[in-house]
Amino acid sequence: MDITVQELKERMDAGAADYVLIDVREQYEHEEFNIGGDLVPVGNLMAAIPDLMAHKDEEVVVYCRSGNRSGMAKQLLEVSGFTNVRNLTGGMLAWQASFG
Repeated sequence: MDITVQELKERMDAGAADYVLIDVREQYEHEEFNIGGDLVPVGNLMAAIPDLMAHKDEEVVVYCRSGNRSGMAKQLLEVSGFTNVRNLTGGMLAWQASFG
């Protein structure tokens, strides 16, 4: 099940730390604007999976610019054994449209 920007923002504002946040955009996009996720560009994701395996049974939220790359990242993580991956619907475009 994916997650909306409103739901994620509420959890962040409440100080929830029960999820792992991963930004699958490129470095320059992350530097321009980010919401605090760990940067793992989608092109590097497969190589990073061994480092991420400690989180395979935790909730992992992936995001990108619009939700397309993070949708691919979600599939890659699920195929690799991650059990609770959520794609941020609409990505950073939806986040900025909602929260500026």
